[in-house]
Amino acid sequence: MSEANQGANARARRARAVGALLQYAAAAAVTLVAVFPIYWMIISSLKSSEELLRPVPTLWPAAFNWRNYPDALKMAPFGRYFLNTIVMTGGILSLQLLAGCFAAYGFAKGSFRGRDSLFVLVLGALMIPIQITFVPIYCMVAKLHWINTFAGLIVPQAVSAYMIFMLRQSFKAVDDSFLEAARLEGMGRVGIIFKILAPMCKPTLMTVGIISFIDHWNAYFWPKMVTTTPLRRTIAQGVYELKRSYAGLETMNQNQIMAGAVMAVLPIIILFALLQKYLLSGFSKAASK
Repeated sequence: MSEANQGANARARRARAVGALLQYAAAAAVTLVAVFPIYWMIISSLKSSEELLRPVPTLWPAAFNWRNYPDALKMAPFGRYFLNTIVMTGGILSLQLLAGCFAAYGFAKGSFRGRDSLFVLVLGALMIPIQITFVPIYCMVAKLHWINTFAGLIVPQAVSAYMIFMLRQSFKAVDDSFLEAARLEGMGRVGIIFKILAPMCKPTLMTVGIISFIDHWNAYFWPKMVTTTPLRRTIAQGVYELKRSYAGLETMNQNQIMAGAVMAVLPIIILFALLQKYLLSGFSKAASK
């Protein structure tokens, strides 16, 4: 090999090394920006009020104040808020998955007049935020006497257009031969959905389930509209109650507010850490059709 070729190969290797180094540096910078708010929330929950009010912030607590967590639990009924949030999120997730599977099957494998037009309406629903439709929905909930009830928290969110879209795309990717074989074995539509399509599209089901769980666990706007007493308030409202508990006083309980926020997001972090492998595969499968 000539010196010119050797020099060109060396320059190419250096260029690749520099490119890889820049990629790692960019990835590290993006990770730092994304993770730092979570880190700041956690260390702030372990600081004293005096340390949080210092003019120069500290990146590590001078002393770990674990009492902030039991103090936060005393300031607001977090046990009740957690239970309400679990019931609300579990109810919404179950109904959305059930309705999403049936609707997705109809749009993906069904054959009826107006199917595509109805699916366009479903896609249109993705563009309408709840802040636009909450007035008529709230009026219906009030007329049904569902204020301060789990029905008022769950039923208006029982159908997700996004979930129907994702599951429909995933169901379309399943070959019809599997369905025909199931029909020859005497399996009905419900059996096909839950014994054939759902297991084969498990990554997508897990993906939309995780997204729905995170979305409704963090929900604040709608629960705020339909709950007026602590009996049915959720965890997001509980964190706000911590802020209100010291309203008008000279000393702010920012450390307790951060402790409440940590307790609120901890289930989401654990869930994401355990099930993150399903997210990418679920999106990839849904996008294949």
